Amino acid sequence: MDFTVIVHNITYFLIGAYPNGFLGGAALTILLSIASSIISAILGLIFGVILAVTKGLIHQVLVIFLGFFRAIPVIMLIFWVYFLLPILFNIDIPGTFTVVCSLSLIGGAYLAHAVYAGIRSLPAGQWQAGAALGMKPFQVLRYIILPQALPIMMPSFINQWVSLIKDTSLAYVIGVPELSFVATQVSNRVMVYPAEIFLFVAVVYYIYCVGLSFVANSLLKRYQSKTAL
Repeated sequence: MDFTVIVHNITYFLIGAYPNGFLGGAALTILLSIASSIISAILGLIFGVILAVTKGLIHQVLVIFLGFFRAIPVIMLIFWVYFLLPILFNIDIPGTFTVVCSLSLIGGAYLAHAVYAGIRSLPAGQWQAGAALGMKPFQVLRYIILPQALPIMMPSFINQWVSLIKDTSLAYVIGVPELSFVATQVSNRVMVYPAEIFLFVAVVYYIYCVGLSFVANSLLKRYQSKTAL
């Protein structure tokens, strides 16, 4: 195998056409992943808490709403946001915004159920103990419930964030120049060494996913050691 094609195009693989054009490649993949992870975590936390504290019609409506985003393929939502919203609202939707929005909504829907499960796994007595201390429901949730539920939720968060990293590769369908897109461009231009090019891409994704898992698990262990004191 000849990896000189990687060496000759390493800058393009890492940052795309930047600084002579838009940022792309591996750097754009990182930015898309970070933005989607943060927004999906916020949405998941908000919707998960609402799921846990509501009942009846509101709860069922939210379950159906989240179920919709869990059921549709990511690529379909990307197409809807990118092609349908400009038609409906006569606005231009940037490709990067489309990808972040789509991944965040689907990721947030999955994480909402992880948050809901983490909160519901705790005994009802935790809420009652907080109320007995004179705390308001929000204070009980913030200071008693969520700190205990976080370690339960975290494995699901890590798994979802890893999936988000891999799903950023779907951005190529609307021309967002992330890592998979620029790798395809290089492969089409040189017309040889596709195995070397996409093996390199696979290694980069592997490093991203393993690195995220390592950092997240390290932070979780540090958090657990502090709370145990």
